[in-house]
Amino acid sequence: MKTFLKIIGVLILAFVGYAVYYISNPVSPIETVNYSDKISDFEVIYSRPYKNDRLIFGSEADGALVPFGNYWRTGANAATTFETSSGIMFNDQKLDAGKYRLYTIPGEDSWQIILNSESDKFFAISEPDYSKDVMKTSIMPTIKEKNTVEQFTIGFSKNTIGVEMYLMWDTTVVSIPLK
Repeated sequence: MKTFLKIIGVLILAFVGYAVYYISNPVSPIETVNYSDKISDFEVIYSRPYKNDRLIFGSEADGALVPFGNYWRTGANAATTFETSSGIMFNDQKLDAGKYRLYTIPGEDSWQIILNSESDKFFAISEPDYSKDVMKTSIMPTIKEKNTVEQFTIGFSKNTIGVEMYLMWDTTVVSIPLK
């Protein structure tokens, strides 16, 4: 009986060790991006998957990882969060200060960007409760780059009219104006 309990103990210890390693070293690493200026402080927390020779955006029939017209958590693992410290214009729509779950519905020429009030739902790997969407806006056109971006990237940059948040992966760039 003692041998059996030792084997069970070793198996449990091995499983816990694997789980800790997997959580602390995810395949798609977690990134936090911050931007501050006189308008507001912005923060995005998301996971950054790699292209790895896959078709990223396209039709479901072609086996795209992120099919056009379908919900995407906008990253990997848990849902992406977007936080602003003050009220802003998010693609010319009024957005109150707060923390939001950011998800998207990619299209070939335009994307739907959606902010949802379920930002702190534990792990948030499933589709959101759509009744809690606080904003839905279209970004068009998307920008097609010649160079491939291997790892999904969200960032901020200053321009002449304010700040833009950009989403980049593969050859697609989506730019969202923030004022």
